[in-house]
Amino acid sequence: MAGRAPRQTPTMSDVARRAGVSVSTVSHVLNKTRPVAPATVRTVLNAVAETGYVPDPVARALDSTGYGTIGLAMSALSNPYFSNVVHGIDRDASAAGYSVLLADTHDEADTEIKAVSELLRRRVSAIILAASGDGAQAIRYADKVDVPVIAIDRFVPAAIDQVAVDNTEPTAVLVDHLASVGHTRIAMITGRGGLTTTLERRDGYRLGLRRNGIEAELSYEADGDSSEEGAEAAIGRLLSLPQPPTALVVGNNRMTIGAMRALRDAGLTVPGDMALVSFDDFEWADLFHPRLTAMAQPALSIGEQAVSMALTRITTPTLPPRKVTINPAFMHRESCGCPPLPVA
Repeated sequence: MAGRAPRQTPTMSDVARRAGVSVSTVSHVLNKTRPVAPATVRTVLNAVAETGYVPDPVARALDSTGYGTIGLAMSALSNPYFSNVVHGIDRDASAAGYSVLLADTHDEADTEIKAVSELLRRRVSAIILAASGDGAQAIRYADKVDVPVIAIDRFVPAAIDQVAVDNTEPTAVLVDHLASVGHTRIAMITGRGGLTTTLERRDGYRLGLRRNGIEAELSYEADGDSSEEGAEAAIGRLLSLPQPPTALVVGNNRMTIGAMRALRDAGLTVPGDMALVSFDDFEWADLFHPRLTAMAQPALSIGEQAVSMALTRITTPTLPPRKVTINPAFMHRESCGCPPLPVA
């Protein structure tokens, strides 16, 4: 982004013209001073992203760099996995003399734009983003004002720095393991639709079935909406099938909690009645009974890599975009139905 000619700072009038609304409507949307129809809000936020408008005096302040703050926009800050990512980001950013500002996107595109807008108002030097979808609007918005974005957790179709784990092959490995101990009726509780992590882990589940000669059954793919409540409902649907599964692959740690609760409430035991493996580990997975077999994402490493990318991008903005894939670790415990492993 270095070497660009100075550009004219977009104004609220530019946003209004792009959106086809009045300046006062733009003001009400951005400042929340009056209720505005949801469709109009989306139109205005799209125009904000397309023009790169940032309210004065922040727009003038963004012409310089070095504010010592990194913005972090992601969803589900209560998720243990994301909490560990945040810990890694905060630790390394602090060591480099930067503070971190958090903004929750709730995994929704409109909220994501608002979160990025708020971070830009606070004059951050870079934004680390776990995109709700492809992240295109948020990335374009930040780029308009020359603030670099580093994508984490989910790869996006954009020429920016990115770091995430491999989701497909590790999920297939979880299916391999269940098949290796005799399961053929293997179901998956998938995450929220539209997220790249959901799609990649579902693809990995299907890959694992294919290479073990197991025919895929769409009824065995249950949407858990990336939440405990969604997973509980998914368990109810799976158990009501004429031939319920004997093993489960669960797409994240929050859904694992919901699935374990629903199985318990149904009077079923893990792994006696249902083998279970999870994508995402917990710090306290060893305290589960039985201990949880899982693919452990290196959350701290992801946070550390994201900060390294951000700091490099701030000081050397003309570097080619970098994409780093980190492999999760297979934590073989007992919820899959295997005998307890020796304690090292």
